[in-house]
Amino acid sequence: MRRTGRTPRARRGDRPLSRCAVIGMMGALMATVASPLPAESAQMADRIIAVVNSEVITLSELKAEAEPEEKRLQERYHGPDLQKRLQQLEYITLTRLIERKLQVQTAAAKGIEASEADVQQAIKEMKNQREKFDENNPVQKKALKDQLTLMRVVEREVRGSVMVLEPEMRKYYETHQVRFSLPEEYRLSQILFLQRSTEDPREFRTRAAEVSDKLKKGSEFADMAYKFSAGAEASRGGNLGFVRQGELLPEIEQVLAQLQPGQFTPPIETSQGLHIIRLDEKKPSQYRPFAEVKGEIQSLVYQQKSEDFYQTWIGNLKNKAYIEIKF
Repeated sequence: MRRTGRTPRARRGDRPLSRCAVIGMMGALMATVASPLPAESAQMADRIIAVVNSEVITLSELKAEAEPEEKRLQERYHGPDLQKRLQQLEYITLTRLIERKLQVQTAAAKGIEASEADVQQAIKEMKNQREKFDENNPVQKKALKDQLTLMRVVEREVRGSVMVLEPEMRKYYETHQVRFSLPEEYRLSQILFLQRSTEDPREFRTRAAEVSDKLKKGSEFADMAYKFSAGAEASRGGNLGFVRQGELLPEIEQVLAQLQPGQFTPPIETSQGLHIIRLDEKKPSQYRPFAEVKGEIQSLVYQQKSEDFYQTWIGNLKNKAYIEIKF
């Protein structure tokens, strides 16, 4: 195997494609395929910039592939910074094109090919997602079939070889426990005051302050809620039940954080009215049990192992291939 010039290698961020990812990217890909190249690009269409085994990659292919991202970069950056990012884009795009060639070649060698039924199903899904697709354009249909074939070969060669074992899931759980933690929970009671149409703001606040004073003098919170609260929970003595940290209005949560069970807040003004909140019980942050998150962990570990396996697989394809860069 001989290589000339820079040889792009697999990047950790390039993950194996799922069916949803393939369908999601087809709209942009079809737009690129359908757009005619500018005259100057057409003149350079036969300029070979890379050879991958028996196939070539042309400059026009690279430009067409990179064009959407290139436009975004040109809108956002200027001068030397833009040039640096365009060079990085060029390298990344060439890497992607080489890897795609290798995967399609592998599919051909192993007799893996998307069927016409697969193509029609993908077109149907794209239309359901309002993606543009011209069924009468053979170039677009071939591009779609190639993408689906690429997905199939990755599924067979990479994902089909990945297994997730129980010890791996438990190890992941133990080393990522913070990810599976639950926030603190508060059991609360509330007295809610809404401003009446006949009272001014001063009268409104005075009404809430009078109830607050009664509570300080020993009145039962549940009785005060039943008599004075405008909230739907008034008939339950103001009982709101358990609420997780982060689910409350910031103005209320900030005051609650300073309370101990049994204590209540002064009247707190929010966009919803005036609130007197009692903290009835506080549950500390706790971890979700392994049995509850096992399915989630299996998916996470499978995804990570698939990515690692993909990097090894694509690296082996490159090592065994003839790749020559003429760029």
